[in-house]
Amino acid sequence: MIGGLFIYNHKGEVLISRVYRDDIGRNAVDAFRVNVIHARQQVRSPVTNIARTSFFHVKRSNIWLAAVTKQNVNAAMVFEFLYKMCDVMAAYFGKVSEENIKNNFVLIYELLDEILDFGYPQNSETGALKTFITQQGIKGQHQTKEEQSQITSQVTGQIGWRREGIKYRRNELFLDVLESVNLLMSPQGQVLSAHVSGRVVMKSYLSGMPECKFGMNDKIVIDKAGKGGVTDEVGKSDLGGGGSTSGKQSIAIDDCTFNQCVRLSKFDSERSISFIPPDGEYELMRYRTTKDIILPFRVIPLVREVGRTKLEVKVVIKSNFKPSLLAQKIEVRIPTPLNTSGVQVICMKGKAKYKASENAIVWKIKRMAGMKESQISAEIELLPTNDKKKWARPPISMNFEVPFAPSGLKVRYLKVFESKLNYSDHDVVKWVRYIGRSGIYETRC
Repeated sequence: MIGGLFIYNHKGEVLISRVYRDDIGRNAVDAFRVNVIHARQQVRSPVTNIARTSFFHVKRSNIWLAAVTKQNVNAAMVFEFLYKMCDVMAAYFGKVSEENIKNNFVLIYELLDEILDFGYPQNSETGALKTFITQQGIKGQHQTKEEQSQITSQVTGQIGWRREGIKYRRNELFLDVLESVNLLMSPQGQVLSAHVSGRVVMKSYLSGMPECKFGMNDKIVIDKAGKGGVTDEVGKSDLGGGGSTSGKQSIAIDDCTFNQCVRLSKFDSERSISFIPPDGEYELMRYRTTKDIILPFRVIPLVREVGRTKLEVKVVIKSNFKPSLLAQKIEVRIPTPLNTSGVQVICMKGKAKYKASENAIVWKIKRMAGMKESQISAEIELLPTNDKKKWARPPISMNFEVPFAPSGLKVRYLKVFESKLNYSDHDVVKWVRYIGRSGIYETRC
């Protein structure tokens, strides 16, 4: 698997060095510094082969994490480990920065000893690691035999992501449906490509070892319920609101991945998401949809060339969701030619400014209700140029945040079962929130 792991700062100085196999020598450290960090041309590929040695790297602000191997390994697994290592370090000491790494280098070596064994990833769950690795290190001498046996069973047992004996005065469950909608639209309003990438993020503060059941308006579940009679769970009303104007009942999920706590056998047979939740914050699932997407905004561009020294631009944005909902953090970026000398802007709502350094007019609106429209007009003065090549007209991009899921996903039920402790599903306070954000949301002009 991984032959060695090195962490560098932006100067190429080694902050952390851990070699797991004899085939990786000290020269590997210098090879990565010279060929990647100090390379004359920017290295775009995250995988670099130097003298039959593969370097897999990720960058966090000004810190480089590089995994080194001479074997033919699974690249996806190496990158999964590197990103997980970043998450674990962030959970222990916050931002992954040079100062924090230097202050916590002993802790990082302890974590690497637990996470990797002879280059093979073992246990990378933050919740499990925090039970026996603290900021000060392992309290080996003060641990009782009972505590040590609990740690051993947690690392080797079936439920390694949650320890026993957790107690809260108030049992709460927070669920966030976070979606990123991506769009490429033609100037005539035809959708060229569109998809939604979503995540279900949960925070659980539950006592004991509860079992949770989570249901959504997945098309397969709804179809099954329709054929075989509606079950109690599917028949429940939705938790939280959506922004669909069409009021569709189900969505078709193209693909999804789950946290290790989810029982996959139950999902395959019953399409129910059943799990024993980790304590604190975690990502329950990721999914992607491509059909029947609710596009929160429509951008209508009109660009007219007046001779060779002037452009007239008019852009209209229309919100396509319930009037009772408000979109926030709206930003429209209208590209301008490289030979722009001046811009005059008139907008009905918000503030617009020409940014010469970015070659774009940036239009910002704090908030906008559903089923509304707003427009901006601009006159762009151009400098005369000898270049006969026509302006390529880059697409107009948009950023926003809306309080619903553009895929149409809705939480149908969220149940908690705890047989040992004396509390039921009705005693748990549940919070559900939907947030839709723009990914790459572009309209050609």
